[in-house]
Amino acid sequence: MTDDATAPTAEIGYAAALAELDTILRELEGSDVDVDRLADRVARAADLIAVCRDRIDAARLRIDDVIADLDAGVD
Repeated sequence: MTDDATAPTAEIGYAAALAELDTILRELEGSDVDVDRLADRVARAADLIAVCRDRIDAARLRIDDVIADLDAGVD
């Protein structure tokens, strides 16, 4: 099983992505930021943000479909 911190972004869920983003943010806000890892962590954060946006967009589309189906049934 893949550890969430190294999971490919296609396989990570919204909650796990958000938790990892929080961890990265805490690392970057710390006083002992490892400059050698900084670019990698920022790139990972960008990937995770994209995953979260995709998941939110997908959820929004599903909700819109459900609402449209409910509205269609009311007529």
